[in-house]
Amino acid sequence: MTREEKATVIEDLKSQLADNTTIYLADISGLDAGTTSALRRACSKANIKLAVVKNTLLAKAMEASDKEFGELPEVLKGNTSLMFSETGNGPAKLIKTFRKKSDRPLLKGAFIEEAVFVGDDKLDTLVSIKSKEEVIAVIVAFLQSPAKNVISGLKSGGGKLAGILKTLSEK
Repeated sequence: MTREEKATVIEDLKSQLADNTTIYLADISGLDAGTTSALRRACSKANIKLAVVKNTLLAKAMEASDKEFGELPEVLKGNTSLMFSETGNGPAKLIKTFRKKSDRPLLKGAFIEEAVFVGDDKLDTLVSIKSKEEVIAVIVAFLQSPAKNVISGLKSGGGKLAGILKTLSEK
């Protein structure tokens, strides 16, 4: 690979790092061709982009990036694959599901909305992260709950003024 080709790859990686807020580093070494194809299909279905990268080029792209990757450059040893996703827990869920059949992929680290996670032991933590949509759903449910309770209480009061006042005073 020439210097110009390396510079182009580094710029492409830098651009991908800048464009994504959810970045996972995984080790998929040791997977046979069929298992690797199955992983790529699963990534495609889950809207996760998977790419094998050279550690030195990724390290240079991280260094040139505006983001602070913390300890992630330190895990760039051996085989490294990048996983980009729009949901913070998507790649973690995919890795966990995939590991029911295999001991790979291993999680090296993740960068999610400026938070850095390093090590395979963080997989369960990453799986439990809620997506923006899930957080919004929880907030909406919390906001709707008191209104639903009042409305059901008003209906149970029989629609009479005394029942309505009693229900409102209890709430």
